[in-house]
Amino acid sequence: MAESFVFEVAHSLLGKLASYAYEEASRAYGVYDDLQRFINTLSIVKDVLDGFESQNKQKQNVKASGSIRMKVGHFFSSHNPLLSRIRMAHQIKDVRDKLEKVVADGNRFGLLERTIDVDPKLVLQKRDMTYSHVDASGVIGRENDREEIVQLLMQPHPHGDGDGDKSLCVIPIVGIGGLGKTTLAKLVFNDKRMDQLFQLKMWVSLSHVFDIREIVIKIIKSASAPTSTTNITHAHQEDIDGLDTEQLVSHLIYKLYGQKFLLVLDDIWNDDRSKWIELKDLIKVGAIGSKILVTTRNNSIASMMGTVDPYVLKGLSPENCLSLFVKWAFKEEKWEFVRDSELWNLEQKKDDILPALKLSYDEMPSHLRHCFTYFSLFPKDYDFDSKLITKLWLGHGLLQSPYGSQKTNDIAREYIDGLYSRSFIQDFEVIGHNVYFFKVHDLVHDLAMYVAKEEFVVVNSHTHNIAEQVRHISILETSSLGHALFPKSRSVRTILFPIERVGLDSETLLDTWLSRYKYLRYLDLSDSSFETLPNSIAELEHLQTLLLTNNYKIKRLPPSISKLHNLQRLSLWGCMELETLPKGIGKLISLRELYITTKQSVLPQNEFASFTNLQALAFYGCDNLKILFNRA
Repeated sequence: MAESFVFEVAHSLLGKLASYAYEEASRAYGVYDDLQRFINTLSIVKDVLDGFESQNKQKQNVKASGSIRMKVGHFFSSHNPLLSRIRMAHQIKDVRDKLEKVVADGNRFGLLERTIDVDPKLVLQKRDMTYSHVDASGVIGRENDREEIVQLLMQPHPHGDGDGDKSLCVIPIVGIGGLGKTTLAKLVFNDKRMDQLFQLKMWVSLSHVFDIREIVIKIIKSASAPTSTTNITHAHQEDIDGLDTEQLVSHLIYKLYGQKFLLVLDDIWNDDRSKWIELKDLIKVGAIGSKILVTTRNNSIASMMGTVDPYVLKGLSPENCLSLFVKWAFKEEKWEFVRDSELWNLEQKKDDILPALKLSYDEMPSHLRHCFTYFSLFPKDYDFDSKLITKLWLGHGLLQSPYGSQKTNDIAREYIDGLYSRSFIQDFEVIGHNVYFFKVHDLVHDLAMYVAKEEFVVVNSHTHNIAEQVRHISILETSSLGHALFPKSRSVRTILFPIERVGLDSETLLDTWLSRYKYLRYLDLSDSSFETLPNSIAELEHLQTLLLTNNYKIKRLPPSISKLHNLQRLSLWGCMELETLPKGIGKLISLRELYITTKQSVLPQNEFASFTNLQALAFYGCDNLKILFNRA
């Protein structure tokens, strides 16, 4: 129980320290290198505790077997209880020393004396407050969008706000950061038809904190601001910052009461419905036909606030993109020169698209940020499917239910819905129960690559070096693979081949990986073409996912694979030359998913009876299978 508690603490700390907020804070205070050493110490502690869990499962397996032969063999093996206790004693001492260092470093970083949670808002790059002015002549490709929003604003509101109130209509504009939601709202706000339709127009730019008092003050000030029809000389700006809340509410009602108004609330981040209802109740005192136009990056916020369907803003057409690019950069005939120049290596400035998307990333809960980063392991325009991404997240312990008993597929769907509502994924298509496909926009993929940094590496023909800090490796091309390319670091946790018909054909390189990366948790060797799996696979005692899908050459699996007591997912799907399942496969006591293709004619029932945790079992291409199970 004690090691379980320590494991959870280490896991929680690692999750927090891996966040962008802690990284930026550590850089700001000049302790980035110290923080990285602290993270490495916690990682080692977690690995050792994982090892204890693996040894415990080995003992459970021996006890459950009841075989005298196995017990004798176990006694004379490296897992001998006496030797294990001696080895464990040394490991515990090592852990204790490291934990003492963790305590010392933790006090230094303020992690143990106060809450672990870091508010990303304290360190994220803030977006500047917006204003309503826009040069319409400089906006390209939004004429149709403006017209559609204007038409929505000009329509009556027969359905009310859902509570029977027909006096206020809320129209949300939703889309990813940097797409042009604010610019579109400005175009609508400054359209001459709005001056004819509304007696009062107000523009309010919101901060990340949805502070009712602050918003009320901004609305009052915007309502009091001089307009084109106001004599600026006689415009009087009230000093209302010092008023109490009751006085502010009275001023707000006085400004809005009986007026047919248009209120723009730009850049909404608040997802607390009660706060929105509180604000709406204060401002729905205007005349019938008043409208609120809101911009947000989050679909769920748009649905919460809107009284009509959200207006989902799409990207510009390729023609408009080129026109915009040419307008801001250079004359069209210089395109080829710029295309081949070093322009694309320039650092992104604060007003560019990537930092705008980064704000949305910073606002996500930590569990979604961690999951999002794994998108960087796949190429642009990749067709993601639910099974693949669920396996990847699950293999690294990222699918955590607050309720305890929730199914992993349901948790994964909640995570995907969370990313979709924040516009981080697109082209979402549901095929069936827990089967769905989606894509990631190229700009969002750039963001994933940016936040992944050196811990996530994609290997292609241009890859000549892999940093020692790497933890997750995705191989898209195999032309330049070699032993020297891959670091000797113990930190690698993932190796995968995500592209169809791109796999590993070198057994010697595979053996190198298995001997180097003892802490691998996810090994996807799909579409590979080696004939045998090395015996050294047994050394990966932390491995949870092993995918050998569509290996058309593999003929046998080593009996040593039965030592993978933490293995939860094994796919032999499409291994058409696999002659038989390995003897002792029933010792994989943690197995939850098993996908089989084999030439075997009969499967041993006693082996499959040991799979007490099995949740999914599927067969494909087993043409020789005559009897599902025998009692051998």
